[in-house]
Amino acid sequence: MLLRPNGLARAAVRFRPAAFAGTFIALLMTVAIVSACGILLESGARASLPPTRYAQAPVVVAADQQIRRQVGSGEGSYEESVRVPERARVDAALLERLAPLGRAVPDVVFPVRGNAGPAVEASGWGASAFTGARLGRGRAPVAADEVVLGAATATGAGAGSAGDRVSLDTPVGKREFRVVGHADGTGVWFSDAEARALCGHPGALDAVVLFDADPARVRAAVDGRAQVLTGAARAVDPQLAGAKELLIGLGGSFGGTATLVAVFTAAGTVALSVGQRSREYALLRAVGATPRQIRRTVATEALLVAPVAGALGCVPGIGLAAWWFGQLQAKGAIPAGVDLAVSWIPLASAVGIGLVAALLAGWAAARRPARIRPGQALAEAAVERLRPGWIRTPLGLAAVAGGTVCAGLAAGGSGEDAANAALGVVMLFMLAVALLGPLIARACAAVLGLPLRAVGGASGSLAAANSRAHARRLASAITPIVLAMAFSSTLVFLQTSQERAARQQQEAGLLADHVITDPPSDARAGVAITRTSVLVMAGSGGERRLQSASAQGVAGDVTTVQDLGVREGSLAALRPGTVAVDRSLADSAHAAVGDRIELRLPDGAAATPEIVAVYTRGLGLGQVTLPAADLTGHTTSGRATELLIRGPVPAGLGPAVTASGWTTAQDLDRELNAWANTTMAAVLGGFAAVAAANTLVMTVLDRRRELQMLRLVGSTRRQVFRMLRWEALLIGGAGVTLGSAIALATLFPLAKALTGAPPHIPPVLYASFAAAALTLGLTATTLPARWALRPGR
Repeated sequence: MLLRPNGLARAAVRFRPAAFAGTFIALLMTVAIVSACGILLESGARASLPPTRYAQAPVVVAADQQIRRQVGSGEGSYEESVRVPERARVDAALLERLAPLGRAVPDVVFPVRGNAGPAVEASGWGASAFTGARLGRGRAPVAADEVVLGAATATGAGAGSAGDRVSLDTPVGKREFRVVGHADGTGVWFSDAEARALCGHPGALDAVVLFDADPARVRAAVDGRAQVLTGAARAVDPQLAGAKELLIGLGGSFGGTATLVAVFTAAGTVALSVGQRSREYALLRAVGATPRQIRRTVATEALLVAPVAGALGCVPGIGLAAWWFGQLQAKGAIPAGVDLAVSWIPLASAVGIGLVAALLAGWAAARRPARIRPGQALAEAAVERLRPGWIRTPLGLAAVAGGTVCAGLAAGGSGEDAANAALGVVMLFMLAVALLGPLIARACAAVLGLPLRAVGGASGSLAAANSRAHARRLASAITPIVLAMAFSSTLVFLQTSQERAARQQQEAGLLADHVITDPPSDARAGVAITRTSVLVMAGSGGERRLQSASAQGVAGDVTTVQDLGVREGSLAALRPGTVAVDRSLADSAHAAVGDRIELRLPDGAAATPEIVAVYTRGLGLGQVTLPAADLTGHTTSGRATELLIRGPVPAGLGPAVTASGWTTAQDLDRELNAWANTTMAAVLGGFAAVAAANTLVMTVLDRRRELQMLRLVGSTRRQVFRMLRWEALLIGGAGVTLGSAIALATLFPLAKALTGAPPHIPPVLYASFAAAALTLGLTATTLPARWALRPGR
């Protein structure tokens, strides 16, 4: 009975359509953004691919591609799971242990390259039992110098018939082989023994495939040292794990922030709508309505608007999720076989969140007019209450204190510790703006009112007085603009800061004249670089965690081709068992020269090398530098990825790019991160901008009588519009100023921790943000005012 629709609620919706239209739009947008993030989160959790390589393999024994470790102790402990940077492998000794259980086939996959054409996939011929490869002519390889080529590979290698000799570049160097057969498709096959010798990791296998084996017995034999995969789990694809991590990160981490912002904004709009009708509630109390009836009316209004807005909001939510997912798939971040999962769960959750937000916001806004005496309610409805709320004000001051403390921790910290602290700054300060909105709005009106009175004349003075007298109304309009400015500036300018720092470090640190990508394994000129990623144990005490870091393995004197900006130690001491690290990474790991740092190599293998140097150009060149010998057998390709050369390029090494061309290529590699940040900024900023426009329109339409009264007492239309424009500029200026201050408080410690330099804020880009906020305020104010002041209104 408490929430049953009643006549008062239906009448309010019918006779105050402008207020409820604003609430409807806010809730629709909230459900759209929450449902989109929920769909991405569910898609990541359910992402799967059909088995490809192992589609015909009954049982597959492969390494776990996640590093799992217990963090903390007692009731607060939890399991940390981090994906290995490249493919993890199983110990080759498992093959002998599994052989008695069925037919066991070792599987290794590695790249080889002929004299022309790109690298192709190579493996042992035994893999044909589950990959479906079939001989077109000839026989299977048996001896160490024999090979079977795919039809397309044979053409590229210049081997037309059996008996031809072909030179292949493998992870262990160039070798010459005799072609004994041709198979369908593209690929290279050796004998199983030779494939294991050529793959670069003879002591490890990519997987072991078993035929005619009982999975339960296999699990018992493996005894937790590897995964036993059957059914859909046989789709061993590192790219799938990356896609799941990306989608869950977007839907979870970003989705959580976006949900808070969306709910926060929608609640503010609902509260504004209820607050605009405080006079009506006061009259209802005066004619005998009980507090319970007032609360029931507000709740029923929410039930009338929120479900419809939620149902319609699911449509753009699905569209946004589909567009976002499609863009990620087009950029190669998600495999083509992964589908977008759309079910009732995220849609119903989003509608429920919107409904709960509307109910809570309406209840909070109607709480005071429902419980105070009727006479007092009429008095407060006539003049805006100036006294700060005894609940909001202490909470707002606590949020300011918390944001200040987080900003101090971020400024004094380093690495991810500073980054994590800085992320709390923007949220706490935004919460403070919302809670202390009326006080902040009154202060902004007082400060910005001085130049308004000096420049704007009578219209400016009237705008300043109006803003100061209606601080709550002003706060409702300022808060969404602050949201849009703060979040968009933080996300976009963090990306520009990282891009600029990385490019500067690359330009200053790359001494080589030319860079050859995918060089031959027998190249003797220059310094060979193997680019990959490692995991570093960062933090201290119970907060230690694995952190991903870019890495480079070097073969040769790296100081001749790179200036890493060494600040402590010396790269001359770099040898197997040692490592050089970037300053920010050393700070995160609380390590210095002479200490040992805990690493996980690209395949997840543990290592504890000694730090011999700390440098400053890791963002552009690599956060970890270690000897290439320490990466042998631990990368998927098993070979160098680049060759850095000073002077002219020797013949036969392949196409080379200049240092500037290489730097530009590295910028292209960061495009996905830049696009992701820009998209998140557009989603949050766009939502906040629509919310700001919605709030301003609601505010202006609610002031129809006030504006018409100004016309009756002799003000011209031009004077009224000038007053509204000054008010809009005051709102936009206050929103831009506060949003910029919050963004700077977040960006300075965050940029310092990640790049070692102040944030880079392109003036033109910042000016466009500010201009957009001011234009939004002016447009959303003047257009509804023109409609409200039309003749006959």
